[in-house]
Amino acid sequence: MIKTQKLTKIFQTDEIETSALNEVNFNVQKGEFVAIMGPSGCGKSTLLNIVGLLDNPTSGSYIFNGVDVTNLRESQRTGLRKGNIGFVFQSFNLIDELNVFENVEMPLIYLKMSASERKARVEAILERMKISHRRKHFPRQLSGGQQQRVAIARAVAANPGLILADEPTGNLDSKNGLEVMNLLTELNREGTTIVMVTHSMHDADFAHRIVNLFDGQIITEVKKQMGEIQI
Repeated sequence: MIKTQKLTKIFQTDEIETSALNEVNFNVQKGEFVAIMGPSGCGKSTLLNIVGLLDNPTSGSYIFNGVDVTNLRESQRTGLRKGNIGFVFQSFNLIDELNVFENVEMPLIYLKMSASERKARVEAILERMKISHRRKHFPRQLSGGQQQRVAIARAVAANPGLILADEPTGNLDSKNGLEVMNLLTELNREGTTIVMVTHSMHDADFAHRIVNLFDGQIITEVKKQMGEIQI
C-alpha cells in the first residue's frame, strides 16, 4: 500500500536549510498497524504528512496503492485523499460551528453522497463509536474522549483503506486513551491499514511493527509478531 524510496524532505528558509527526512525507505503492507516513534523533531510528522498526501517530498519516490504520487499537484493530492485516507490528530480538529453529526458527515458531502446515504452512514458510525446520544452537541460540549471518538468517526466515515493517526491519545487521560486505541485496533482487525505517530510505548504496543526515527532516518524496526529487530 505504501512504498517510499530514498524519501527526502528539506525545509528551506532564507538562512537555514533543515533536512527533516534523509533517504527514508518506508513500506507498509495493506492491513498492517505500524507505529512511528522517535524524539521530537526527528521527522515523524513530516513522514506522516507526505504519506497522507498533505505534502510532497524534496526528492525520492512515493508509491501509494500502486500509483506514483511523488510529485502530484495539490489538487491531485486532494482528489486522491478523498475516500482513501482518514486522519486522526491529537488536537481533534473538529469544526466548532458544526455539531457531531455534521462533523462526521462532512467528508461524505465532499464525496457527493446522497443525503439519505449520508444519514444512514453517519448514524451507523456514531452508534458504533458510542457517541450517537451526542449527535446534536457541538465540540465544546464534549469531553476530550468524546471529541476524539467523533474525530475517529469522521476519519472512517468514507470507509478509507488507510488511517493516519498523529498522537491520537496525546490529549487524553489513560482511560480515554485506552478506549481510543481499542477502537483503532478494532478497525485494523477489520482490514483498515493504520499508521500512527506516537511518543507512547503503551500505544505503540498495539501495533504490529514499530519504526524508530532519529534525525530523519529510520534506525530500527521492531516486528512484534516475530520478536525481531532489524537494523
